[in-house]
Amino acid sequence: MSEPRKILVTSALPYANGSIHLGHMLEYIQTDMWVRFQKHRGNQCIYVCADDAHGSAIMLRAEKEGITPEQLIANVQAEHSADFADFLVDFDNFHSTHAEENRELSSQIYLKLRDAGHIATRSITQYFDPEKKMFLADRFIKGTCPKCGTEDQYGDNCEKCGATYAPTDLKDPKSAISGATPVLKDSQHFFFKLPDFQQMLQTWTRSGTLQDAVANKIAEWLDAGLQQWDISRDAPYFGFEIPDEPGKYFYVWLDAPIGYMASFKNLCDRTPELDFDAFWGKDSTAELYHFIGKDIVNFHALFWPAMLEGAGYRKPTGINVHGYLTVNGQKMSKSRGTFIKARTYLDHLSPEYLRYYYAAKLGRGVDDLDLNLEDFVQKVNSDLVGKVVNIASRCAGFINKGNAGVMVDTNAAPELTEAFLAAAPGIADAYEARDFARAMREIMGLADRANAWIADKAPWSLNKQEGKQDEVQAICATGVNLFRQLVIFLKPVLPLLAADAEAFLNVAPLTWNDHATLLANHQLNEFKPLMTRIDPVKVQAMTDASKEDLTASQTDTGAAAPAGNGELAKDPLSPEIEFDTFAAVDLRVALIVKAEHVEGADKLLRLTLDIGDETRNVFSGIKSAYPDPSKLDGRLTMMIANLKPRKMKFGISEGMVMAAGPGGEEIYLLSPDSGAKPGQRIK
Repeated sequence: MSEPRKILVTSALPYANGSIHLGHMLEYIQTDMWVRFQKHRGNQCIYVCADDAHGSAIMLRAEKEGITPEQLIANVQAEHSADFADFLVDFDNFHSTHAEENRELSSQIYLKLRDAGHIATRSITQYFDPEKKMFLADRFIKGTCPKCGTEDQYGDNCEKCGATYAPTDLKDPKSAISGATPVLKDSQHFFFKLPDFQQMLQTWTRSGTLQDAVANKIAEWLDAGLQQWDISRDAPYFGFEIPDEPGKYFYVWLDAPIGYMASFKNLCDRTPELDFDAFWGKDSTAELYHFIGKDIVNFHALFWPAMLEGAGYRKPTGINVHGYLTVNGQKMSKSRGTFIKARTYLDHLSPEYLRYYYAAKLGRGVDDLDLNLEDFVQKVNSDLVGKVVNIASRCAGFINKGNAGVMVDTNAAPELTEAFLAAAPGIADAYEARDFARAMREIMGLADRANAWIADKAPWSLNKQEGKQDEVQAICATGVNLFRQLVIFLKPVLPLLAADAEAFLNVAPLTWNDHATLLANHQLNEFKPLMTRIDPVKVQAMTDASKEDLTASQTDTGAAAPAGNGELAKDPLSPEIEFDTFAAVDLRVALIVKAEHVEGADKLLRLTLDIGDETRNVFSGIKSAYPDPSKLDGRLTMMIANLKPRKMKFGISEGMVMAAGPGGEEIYLLSPDSGAKPGQRIK
């Protein structure tokens, strides 16, 4: 038998300013299944990850919430860790990039690059927010598109016409943070001289480390000629200060991948038998794999291997790239309830349902994966409950009642058990190649054969016939052995099902090699249901709850919360609605009887509204625009009167007032024309 492999595996680091959603979980579940398979086979496979905890977005959100960045990232890390654990993602270490190990490694790598001549400096001109006293990244600048004239576009591209441009090309630029007009200002920046590694990257990216489609994409950048990479940011910035350069900080993408090394270093420091250099040293013989999404390929397949090469470390063995997640054939949508947080899913459904569905759809390419919710219900119910678990439930009762739970030493289907044994190498190859869909097809094909054989033998009918009990016991013992084989093959995907099956089978934790043996004269434990069918009502409840998550994340002006990846939210237009749906909105004229601050709330005002025949209490997120709420007293506005009351931290909100504007100080309550009366319905 060959020596166990030494493998280190990472997933991309989740950004520490938002919740984990099902799109994120695609990557972590995929990685976890591959790692569990390697451990199942007896290899040393270590899985590390960390929260990506630096950058302007972290700093600004912490400031907005009135807490320190350290408090914010600690809170988010606790949330992320719980979500991953409950989805059965079994990290060997989950760390943070805001850690001393990462500070030391980032500084060390930078100094090695600098001393080897791979760092350049030059002055650049950027927009500067004179109110916030900070330079603005492209995503923090908004203005009018220079090509089509559309207002309120971001600093690098227009969502209306698709044009790309420099932030300085925008007309009427504004800071998306403060609303101030930015000014141009010079600053000294530090650059990693990526072109120094052009030849190495051309060879390495074609060495089998990347899928062909990814290597072809990288070749486009290489053929166009590499540019120097800006690796510095000016204070204020939440991150690590560059050695010997006060007020200059490493750009978040410089220290983020080094976070892989730092997380492993943190694990090594707590695990004496692990040697950091054995996995990261230049002469390492261990395997190193990164699992990432296709949106961050350039960082991992160009910048990262060049940094490692320049600093004297080994490069990855492979970078495994996956596509995006769509739901019901479309981009995840908050308004449709298909932008589903990990915790919202877990509140309604078993994690193993999603783990299996992802496995059944995941090939080794970079194609997007669609979570079709109807197909999800049908496939899980058909495959896992109707095929796999059905074998055990069909057979266990006869063994329990007819032979006191003891499996007889008889193989009633030698050709079928041989077919299961023969299928194992192909299933293992599919797992190894990350072609989980092929592995699941082969496993379910075996389950179909086992069910067909049991149906043909019909032990439930034989058991009613005199003298057939021995045959029934032989059939059912064989059926349970076939079920055990399937559990072994599925264990990397369904660890909870495997643990429950091991308890029923009365065996130690199963390993891959156990598929080569059969249980005989073996005492089983009482069979208990191993998995229940998905109730479509629970799926609907999950999507309804996701819509409520959206409502809870909005102010009363209807502004969406920032996206979880650190970018400002750029949601597409909501889907069209029928006229009857719109006509159901009861829009009324309301008199603001009293407007007042809400103690303990940063954004809310409490509005007492007269709508003619009754008075309503409404909380509205307009405090930033109306710091003196008394100025709203006596003013007419418009409200949605038939919105379902919503329980909030500070009380019940009984409607929604209508407002518009980009946010901050620029929020404007909508008012009816003069002559309107409180309670009048607006048609």
